[in-house]
Amino acid sequence: MRDADYIYAVACIRTKEKSLLKDADIQTISGLPSEKAVITYLNERGWGNSDTKEAEELLSVEEAKTSEVLSELGVGENVIDILMFREYFHNLKTAVKQVCTDEADDPRAFYSSSRFDGEKLKTIIRENSFEKLPPYMSKAAETAKDVMLTARDGQRCDSIIDRACLEAMISEAAKTRDSFLIDYAESKVATADIKIAVRGCGTKKSYDFILEALCPCKAFDVKALAKAAAAGKEELLNFLAHTDYSEAAEAVNESFSSFEKWCDDVMIKKIMNQKNNIQSVGPVVAYYLARQNEIRMVRIILTAKANGFPDRIISERVRKMYG
Repeated sequence: MRDADYIYAVACIRTKEKSLLKDADIQTISGLPSEKAVITYLNERGWGNSDTKEAEELLSVEEAKTSEVLSELGVGENVIDILMFREYFHNLKTAVKQVCTDEADDPRAFYSSSRFDGEKLKTIIRENSFEKLPPYMSKAAETAKDVMLTARDGQRCDSIIDRACLEAMISEAAKTRDSFLIDYAESKVATADIKIAVRGCGTKKSYDFILEALCPCKAFDVKALAKAAAAGKEELLNFLAHTDYSEAAEAVNESFSSFEKWCDDVMIKKIMNQKNNIQSVGPVVAYYLARQNEIRMVRIILTAKANGFPDRIISERVRKMYG
């Protein structure tokens, strides 16, 4: 995108930002008596279409609107890829497992993607046509298939593909030379690595298992992180306390739910810095991520209301908003 394109795109985003849900809106929604009341409130705020009354339909409409913003504003395919990697690699994991096991062929298990459609991926995996995949995906796909066929190890299959996703995010962000995207990718990988270490520590995974799942990043030495996680919770917390992510140690010590909330809040703080940016793709990406965050929060609230969960459970799971 040229400077003039950025200026136009950011001007459009500033208008769209006004309709983002704020913390006060989330508090209001959380206090509504039912799923139906939440949907009505959101309809009045412009969510869904005029006749949208079901929760899943409402969320699907909003997700589609959010994705359309990127193409409407002329965001480059390389930037869109970085934002969509999680969905791309999820589809790859699902395809490998459906091809290599007796798992039912369920198209609903895939994210909708014209580039990495579930059926296309399954054909590539069945035919070993890994060269048809981009370099950041092909090796992981081949290795994951081998692991599933020889060891039936679903966990290792997941960790191989998840790590490839993180590596691709850092590599592709670096190619854009956009400081915000690079910082976003590094932060995303660092928090993902900490999550892997925390889960590995909690399930008493070996050093080798944890290290294979971790993606190298600038924030810390992943070998030292894996060693600390394999040694136990006290060692892991001590390691984290001496990094730029020291607040993670406090959150982990409180509960895993608190830690996951901390991870999400870290990313919201990152994108907040883009509110004063006018000449890069950063504000557009920040808006997209903010929309993804609010859709996720609304999904949590709708699910809680539909299942009769108390407001206390909702408040523990909602995140800080960008709006």
